[in-house]
Amino acid sequence: MTTVSIRLDDDMKKDLDSMCSEMGMNITTFFMIYAKKALRDRKIPFEITAVEPFYSDKNLEHIEAAKQQVRDGRVVVKSMSELEAMEVE
Repeated sequence: MTTVSIRLDDDMKKDLDSMCSEMGMNITTFFMIYAKKALRDRKIPFEITAVEPFYSDKNLEHIEAAKQQVRDGRVVVKSMSELEAMEVE
């Protein structure tokens, strides 16, 4: 047998300990079940996703607002030289 150490913050450890106790096991048993499931299925036993920041709800709202401004003709077109001339020194 090998020992593996895992760092958890105090609140997470307390909550996990409590949850495991409610299920009639300890944290070691919890991680053994997790590891066996992962090895048997050859995958993480739950879905892991990362939300692309570009597609966040907030950003999509801004994109829709900008599209509406274009549809409404509320846009200003400037060349790069005009933008550079506006630069504050």
